[in-house]
Amino acid sequence: MKLILLGAPGAGKGTQAEVICKHLGIPAISTGNILREALKSGTEMGLKAKAYMDAGQLVPDEIVIGIIKDRLAEEDCKNGFILDGFPRTIPQAEALDASGVVIDRVIDIEVPDEKIVTRMSGRRVCEKCGSSYHLLYKKPAVEGVCTNCGGTLVQRKDDHPDTVKDRLRVYHEQTEPLKEYYEKQGKLHIVEGQEEVADTTAFTLKALEA
Repeated sequence: MKLILLGAPGAGKGTQAEVICKHLGIPAISTGNILREALKSGTEMGLKAKAYMDAGQLVPDEIVIGIIKDRLAEEDCKNGFILDGFPRTIPQAEALDASGVVIDRVIDIEVPDEKIVTRMSGRRVCEKCGSSYHLLYKKPAVEGVCTNCGGTLVQRKDDHPDTVKDRLRVYHEQTEPLKEYYEKQGKLHIVEGQEEVADTTAFTLKALEA
């Protein structure tokens, strides 16, 4: 099965991608990861992307599509894949369709903005060992101190409420229109994100069978 996972930052796409990956035995393809791999391995598309990145410019959609097509042509994708983080815009979705990649299903994980802000802004990370905590859901034994190594817990810039709200604004403006795009194709399945990860997973797996 060839899937796309949609959802706002912090909606839990990565967690559900891992579940689907194990359930269906297909790879989860993160565009950020494959771009880094293409740059590292020096593929033709990777070198083209590097030229833009070295110049401080955005990598054009056609090059990103080329890198994705190269990755999807690998042996582990022959039975399907999960695209996480691409497409992000209507033009990217149109370019993906035009490239000949046929998507079977699109799963959109819906979580209210206010919950995402609470979820992400409550994260704390140990600056020494990288262990992750949360002010509400996964508290350390001692406030502000890593239970594993005793390091100081800090809030990453990406998790600051203002940053989260800005990322959500960009998502609603640029990526959310993809829901209508894929709904018109009859491929969209919406999963309401739940408080418990296991409950969201149950609905996600059910959406695969719909």
